Order: sequence, then C-alpha cells, then structure tokens
Amino acid sequence: MPLSERQRADFERRVHAHDVVLFMKGNRRFPQCGFSATVVGILDKLAASYETVNILEDPTLRDGMKEFSSWPTFPQLYVKGEFVGGCDIVKDMYASGELETKLGVERRAVVAPRVTVSAAAAKAFMEAASEAAGDVLRLEIDEQYNSDLHLAPKADGDIEVQSAGVTLYVGRASAARADGIAIDFVKASSGMAFKIDNPNEPPRVKPIQPNALKAMLDAGSIELFDVRPDGERKMASIAQAKPLDADGQRALLALDKRTPIALHCHHGMRSRAAGEELLREGFTNVYNLEGGIEAWSRDVDAKVSRY
Repeated sequence: MPLSERQRADFERRVHAHDVVLFMKGNRRFPQCGFSATVVGILDKLAASYETVNILEDPTLRDGMKEFSSWPTFPQLYVKGEFVGGCDIVKDMYASGELETKLGVERRAVVAPRVTVSAAAAKAFMEAASEAAGDVLRLEIDEQYNSDLHLAPKADGDIEVQSAGVTLYVGRASAARADGIAIDFVKASSGMAFKIDNPNEPPRVKPIQPNALKAMLDAGSIELFDVRPDGERKMASIAQAKPLDADGQRALLALDKRTPIALHCHHGMRSRAAGEELLREGFTNVYNLEGGIEAWSRDVDAKVSRY
C-alpha cells in the first residue's frame, strides 16, 4: 500500500534527524545480521558520529522504509537525508574512496601493504597470468579477514604491490588488513593450493556444538546470551540464556573481555554476526551455538519448542 502524505513526512523526518542514519537489524553495538554488521564496521572507521535505527523493533517502520526508499532489504544508509544504498553499495563506495566524499570526511592516504610471495607462489601466479587475457592478480581481504585471491580486471583504487617478480593489486579497503601477509603455494588434501598467512587476523568467533555448550554451562565456565527479539524468546528459550536486551547488553559489556561468552539465535546466523561485533569490542573468547536453539532442542533438550 502506498504511503500516505503523513507517513511520508514522518519518514522524511526520520532520515533527516541526523546527518548519517543507518536503518539496520539490531543496533550499532549489536548488529543482528551480517550485512548490518559489515556497514557498521565501515562507518565506525569513517564517521565519528552516526545514528542507527533498529527496524526489527517496529514492523511498521520496517515495511514503511522499504516503500519510502524503494529498496527491499536492510541495512539502508542515509546521508543528509539522501538514500545512499545497502550493504553492497556501501562496500563498493568504501573500496573506491567515494564514501569518504559522501560523508564529508577527509580521504585518507592508504599505505601500500608489505606482501611476501614465495618462489613457488610466484611461479604459479605467472603461469596463471599467462592465460589471464588482460586480467590482473587481485587480493581482497574482508572485514572477517577472509582472503580472496583471484584474476580479474583492475578495480578503482587498487594499490599495486610487487614481490618476487609478481605484481599484485590490493583492494584499497583491504590494504591495512593485508600488511605483512605471506603467500605460499603448498600441497593440500585436494592438491596444490595457495596459503595465506595473515598476522593481522584477529580472534575469530568459535563454533560450538549444543552438547559441548551444555557441558560448559553445567560447569559454570561460560556465559550464554540470546540475541533474538522478545517475540522469538517467548516461543522458545534456553533456561541458562540471558536475553541480549538493553539490560543484557550492559551486563555483557561489563564482563572481563577474556570471559568465555556464547551467543545463540534461531539457526546461528544472527548470533554469529553479534559475535563478530563482540570481537570488535575487544572480547577474545566468543562462541556461536552452531544451529542455534533449533539444534539445542534437537540434541540437548527436546522440551524446548521448535518453530
């Protein structure tokens, strides 16, 4: 149904309430989807101040924003009332440097990363490049430090790096994450493969199976938090889990950063995104319940409802 004039005026007010407004799943401290977490990570690097609006708390807001922006998914970024785009557009703008311009912040100089390519990797690269038909060797490292090494056309903002006679093009947004990496070509179970050692890689969210989590809960050696909204918690819950509402967030952030913490949602996707955000907050021992409360009901406690 089209928005009424009154509804449209209300959404205009919302997008102009702050210079930078991100409509997302969750909030700045606890994104509740990977796409929202990605955009938050980018904005945290560039914007000293921005506002987030949790669309999960208000179905009317969620549906209305889709109509208002003519954009079907979230997150949605607005800068000075202008719709910028969703996760993929924000990532592309950040990689090219265009996002700094849009936000009105000074475009930062990017230092070329130090990259070491082994002789074996150099030989493999050169053999592949001979059949690349003009493509270049590109390296991108995302916010989770997953590396993507591939042959493709050179992209805007790429930084040229040379090692062992190989020319490598590093995505601008990946430069800091790539500094100091070593690339080798080694034997793996499936054959020869490139191996990237990255000294910058931070602690990762660790998967934990339901029975292993139960053992740690029974031993009192881990804290469990439920990232789902109230409506889902009312349908099914794990007795030992604390809701990650406003009070739960305060309690969690007050814990020692070394405390073992587990997160869960329905199937494990939202809790993984929340876990990545906890790592950015400095926590070092974060677990994600694989399969979420669905797996808990299946493997540990069948009395927990499945939905």
